Amino acid sequence: MLIKDLQNCEEFIAGDNTILRELLHPDKEYVNFRFSLAHAIVKSGMTSYSHKLKTSEVYYILEGEGEMYIDDENQKVCSGQAVYIPPNSKQYIQNTGDVDLVFLCIVDPAWRKEDEEIL
Repeated sequence: MLIKDLQNCEEFIAGDNTILRELLHPDKEYVNFRFSLAHAIVKSGMTSYSHKLKTSEVYYILEGEGEMYIDDENQKVCSGQAVYIPPNSKQYIQNTGDVDLVFLCIVDPAWRKEDEEIL
């Protein structure tokens, strides 16, 4: 049985400037799936860097509120919402609230550095 505790996952600043903890990744754990799962934080008043992934991604908002930008569209997002980000889309998220914007990132197939371009 594999159980990961968020507090035991190394925290780092991702290429898009979010605070990230990787929970599950098929290259790092013996798991039989192709996606990766990470926990992300954007501090109040901050914005992630504009970037593109060659793969699809889903953000699931756990806490806070913000503005999601995908290509030429933007919409408000808040806890309880899932956002689908198509492959090769220009994307970034802005925290518009007074508390941390906390969300899960599900990348399919699993995130790889060579699949991400910071714009």
